Order: sequence, then C-alpha cells, then structure tokens
Amino acid sequence: MSLRAYRQILTRPVLTWVVVAVGARMPVAMAPLALVFLVRERPGGYTLGALLAAAYVVGEIVGAPLLGMRLNAERARPQLAVGLGVGAVGFSGLGVFPGAHPVLLGVFAFVAGAAPAAAPGGLRALLTSLVPERAVTQALSAESMLTFAVWAASPAAATGLALGVAAHLPLLLAAVLMAASVAGLWALPVGWQAERSGSTGGALLRVLARAWPVYVTGAASLSLLGLAELILPALLEHRGIPLALAGPLLAGFAIGSGVGSFLYGMRDAWPGRLPVQSLVLLVSVSACVALVAVLPSALWIGVGLVVAGVLQAGAMLTRNLQLRRVLPADALAAGYSVMYAAVGVGYAAAGTLSGALLEVVAPDAAILAGVGLTLVLTVAGAVGERATREQPNSAGPTAGSGLRRRPERTPVRRGRDAECDL
Repeated sequence: MSLRAYRQILTRPVLTWVVVAVGARMPVAMAPLALVFLVRERPGGYTLGALLAAAYVVGEIVGAPLLGMRLNAERARPQLAVGLGVGAVGFSGLGVFPGAHPVLLGVFAFVAGAAPAAAPGGLRALLTSLVPERAVTQALSAESMLTFAVWAASPAAATGLALGVAAHLPLLLAAVLMAASVAGLWALPVGWQAERSGSTGGALLRVLARAWPVYVTGAASLSLLGLAELILPALLEHRGIPLALAGPLLAGFAIGSGVGSFLYGMRDAWPGRLPVQSLVLLVSVSACVALVAVLPSALWIGVGLVVAGVLQAGAMLTRNLQLRRVLPADALAAGYSVMYAAVGVGYAAAGTLSGALLEVVAPDAAILAGVGLTLVLTVAGAVGERATREQPNSAGPTAGSGLRRRPERTPVRRGRDAECDL
C-alpha cells in the first residue's frame, strides 16, 4: 500500500471537480433534515416534515433513471446545468415560501429532488474521464471519501442554521450551493469520451437491465445501513444506553467509511473478482450489523459500527467498479443514475420495514430480520451475476442494439483477473 497511488489524481481538473461536487451534493445531504426543521413548528409539523422528505426522496428515485438515461456523454454539461439549476429553484421555493400550503411545499420538494438527480451519476462518469484508466480506483475512492465527509458535515450544518438562525436558512444555503455548482461546471470539460452508438432508448434500457445484479446488491447494502441507522435509537433505549450516544455512534460509522474508502484506494488491485469482493464485503457488513444487534454495551456497538463502515465503503466501491466493467462507456452515467435510484429505494424500504418491525418485535430482533433480508438480496445478486456472466455477450449489448462493448483487457500477471486492475 502506498500514498503514491493517490498522487496521480491530484490535478487541477480533479480539484475543480471536487468543488463542483460539494456544491451539488451538500444540498442533497442537507435536504431531509432541513425539510423537517422547516415545518416543525407548524401544526403536525413532524408528520408534515416526514412527508416533505418523502416527496424529496421520491423525486430522486423518479428523476435519477429518467434523466440519467437521457444524458449525452459527450455533451453532458448543458443537461447537468439545467438539472442543477432547476433543483436550485426548487430549494429556493422552499426557503423563500416556508409558510406556503403543504401541497406547494411538496411540489417544491419533489422538484428539488428530481431535477438534479442525474447529477451524481453524470459527475461520477465525468470524474473517471479526468484521470488515467489506472487511477480510476483511486478516483472513486476519493469520491467516496468526499461523499462521506459531506454527509457527516451536512446534518450539523442544517441543524445549526435551522435552530441557531432561521428554519428556512438551510434550504436557502442549499439553493446557493447548487446554483454555484452550475457555474462551476463551465470550469470542467463539456462531457467525457464515448463511442457514438446511435442507440435507441430501448437498446439502452436493455443494456442497463443486464446490470440488475449490481443494482440488487446496492439496494441490499443501503437497506441494511438504513435499518441499522433508523433502529439504533430504539436499540440503545432497549439496552438502557443513553440516546445521546446515537449521534457519536453513527459518526463512528461515517468515519469508518471514510477510512475504508481511503484504504481501498491504496492498492490498484485487491485479490479476487469484483463480484466476489462485493459478496464477501456485504456478508461481512451483515455480520457486523448482526453483532451490533446483540452486543450489550455502547463501546462494542461502536466498534461494530466502525468496522461495518470500513467494510461498507469497500462494498460500495466494488459495486461502482463492477458497474463500470459491465456497461459500455456511453451508458455509464445512466447506470450510475439507476444505481442511485436503486439505493434510494433500498433506504426508503428500510424506513418502512423498520417502522413495521418495531411494532411487533424488539429492536434487536428487527435488526436481525433486516440482516436476513439483506443476505437474501445479496445471494440473489450473486446468483444473478453468475447467470448473466455465463450467458453469451452478457456484459455487452444484444446484437444489433447499436451499443458496443468496451474491448476486453488482457489478463494481468500472476493470473489475476483483468478487472482487478480497474
């Protein structure tokens, strides 16, 4: 392992991309909590806040695949700019009209979630085009660290501004940051290199559908994470542990995830094929979360969450690298967007499942039930990956689809699979 692996991505375009990505992603991370604070003092405020947050998440789930599939790889900048600009308008509406009718607030929340939903996938594809092929793993690891840092800082920023200054201020800040990211796009390339395929929407949809095992494992991973996060307060109370420790424990998970992302990028290749790495990591994360459900003290729960965070980061990175392997270059942004929607569905399902389970079982049993469901989805994804890999042309498009597969790379030394050098 060596820090030298990261030096090759420390370029001006990548650092510019980091600034743009923070402006585009911090509003997303702030939004659910900011929406709750926006209306909490109104009658039925917490219920209304939860509904607004749900409208926002539904917007993301709907917008990500629909808009991501329409991105033009070679000229993505105008489309990304429009999406982020409309998203900024949605956040502005929430911040400027906090006392508006709930239906209007719901529309603003939906627009704020849907319009920029293709940006994460588009920006990820753009990032990997800014670095040499040999540095893609490090670029995605750095992106993962940035994401965890943003998600760690955003709740604190939203809470401090909403409670310390004004309830609508976090949403105005989100609008300003997203609008600034639009301006920053013009300091980046207009798009990324991809073969012109001339494919129809139906052909692209068939190509994206071939990657369904990757989407299933993504949803499984986030459903497990969501279940652990949402049930943690109830678990602490059930164990007689102060609820105030919930925040530090979840912060430990985020820190572990950042460390895991960094460690994964320290090597150009890890042993085993990417699907095998993903399977092992997901099973390991499930084991850590299962231990969290049965461990008696806050210290050991914290250790379990930190280790789960380290492993979760590796699982996320292997999914992104696997998606990059199975999709052609001009479908990558759409594939990342579908993945974004899939993990959103997984997290939303976890919220619904946790609420239902806590009505009938103890928190520890609820977590274990969620772990069991995650393992079922993980096995389904692994079986699906094996089945699609064994089919002719499984990693590429159907004949005549107009989407061409990337040339296969030759095997590397010592008999390792070529995909491990991504």
